[in-house]
Amino acid sequence: MKNVFVTGATGLLGTNVIIKLLKDGYTVIALVRKKSNYLGEENENLKLVETDFSSDLSTFLKETDCVIHIAAETRQNLLSYDDYRKVNYEMTANLITQAAACGVKRFLFISSANTLGYGDEKQLGNEDKEQKYPFTKTFYAQSKLEAENFLLQNHKKIDVIILNPTFMIGAYDTKPSSGKLIFWAWKKKLVFYPKGGKNFVHVEDAANGVVVAIDKGNNGEIYLLASENLSYRDFFKKVNRITGQNPMMIPIPNRVLSLLGLIGDGLRMLKVKTGLSTSNMNALQICNYYSNQKSVEKLGIQYQSIDNAIEDAVQYFIKKKMH
Repeated sequence: MKNVFVTGATGLLGTNVIIKLLKDGYTVIALVRKKSNYLGEENENLKLVETDFSSDLSTFLKETDCVIHIAAETRQNLLSYDDYRKVNYEMTANLITQAAACGVKRFLFISSANTLGYGDEKQLGNEDKEQKYPFTKTFYAQSKLEAENFLLQNHKKIDVIILNPTFMIGAYDTKPSSGKLIFWAWKKKLVFYPKGGKNFVHVEDAANGVVVAIDKGNNGEIYLLASENLSYRDFFKKVNRITGQNPMMIPIPNRVLSLLGLIGDGLRMLKVKTGLSTSNMNALQICNYYSNQKSVEKLGIQYQSIDNAIEDAVQYFIKKKMH
């Protein structure tokens, strides 16, 4: 399987996946809105195609052995479920239907760890755990889970492998997206942190997991791509150490986050776009921790320290003068 079709090519994971694919000798067709948005290196085995999901993609899919579908609506401030469903479910369903009709052998769907039940330090979440609150109330995670369920119902028509990365950190975070969490603490004299935590993964490791799954992933299986479980406080302490700073660390009381969530709910009722909501603020209060045991054992992934991920992200931001 050496001919791969990739969506979401200009994002953090998409860029790293393409870099890994080209390094491993794959030929890549990458779907982009604008070719200029792709910031990876040019390569004779990479073809950038400016089009969207509503187009007929059969010309490209007929040349393809495997689709890696990364593109998604990830913004946290949209007001209705349909805003997420149109991209994360409907376009996914359309793409796999086209892929199956064109004889594509495998369809890799990049989902989210938040479609799976999280755990705590004593009992980590894994691929067998059902989605839990507050992610059952977040439109993004709901839309991703609906897409997963559709794909798994159709895995007899085309091989389906679902990959669920946790919070990815690393280079090529051009917006930035997840890198905003680094800027939360970087060059600050005061760092306010929520009392919860989450699992972090180096985007290079997540990209490696995606590429490895092309051959090693089993049809109908879900794989968490996860590395270190850290409280926000511990993550920010790593950022402080790596960037050579020593700010005052101040915890945000849960009741303050809950109040912000209620304010966000009110603004949303008034049709004001905001990332504040009860579900989003509750997510900051919990430790949504996950296990990487399955991806280590079945895909053979070796995960790096999150220190490396933070260092790579920081150096990228410095290089691009984004700090």
